[in-house]
Amino acid sequence: MSPAPDTTTADNGGNFDPRQAAALLDQTTQQTRRHLEPAQPWLLAIRAFIALAIYGAIWLSVRGQHPYQHPTAAVIPVVVVLVIVNFVATVTVARRATAGVSGRSRLRPAEIAAMAVVWVGVFVVLGVLPGAGVSDSVVYGIYPATVPLMAAGLAWAGIMAARANWRACCTALAVAVTGAVALSAGPAGAWVVAGAGLFVTLLGTAAAIIWRQRRGVVRP
Repeated sequence: MSPAPDTTTADNGGNFDPRQAAALLDQTTQQTRRHLEPAQPWLLAIRAFIALAIYGAIWLSVRGQHPYQHPTAAVIPVVVVLVIVNFVATVTVARRATAGVSGRSRLRPAEIAAMAVVWVGVFVVLGVLPGAGVSDSVVYGIYPATVPLMAAGLAWAGIMAARANWRACCTALAVAVTGAVALSAGPAGAWVVAGAGLFVTLLGTAAAIIWRQRRGVVRP
């Protein structure tokens, strides 16, 4: 009877190192996670600078207004271009990350509907405020600079908590806190506080993702 083949050697006679195999498997796993990660660090960094640019541009247009009136029309093209850039980048990454993926990786219809209701509600209230006699400093300053961050941040935090996605939940809560802190900065200051807060939150999240990915790689 011939002896059993030696499973510790490769066909070419080389030694098979289980540690190298484990390292290769873990490296492949980490690369796959990076590919499927919807919140790509580079995209979060882009969003951070876009938020800073948008809120900063609005702040520059209102900082000298006494009494406060509203952002000037000059910032509208800047906001539109940056929003389009963010939207295109987000959709492209989301489609790539979820191509052929089903289940919890995709938002459920109820979750999409919940976020839509929140956003629609925010802007419906914004449209009603001028007719209710609310001052310009609230209608064109404090409310649009802070309330969308608080409402969307809390709603998204709830959705992510239900999914046990605690990193995304913490990021959403940080966005909501940014809006709450900006409330105390006045109609002009709220814009710069919100922009700076979003910038720090998004860059911090990107750094946390990179750190987690690098920490998870097993080195031989």
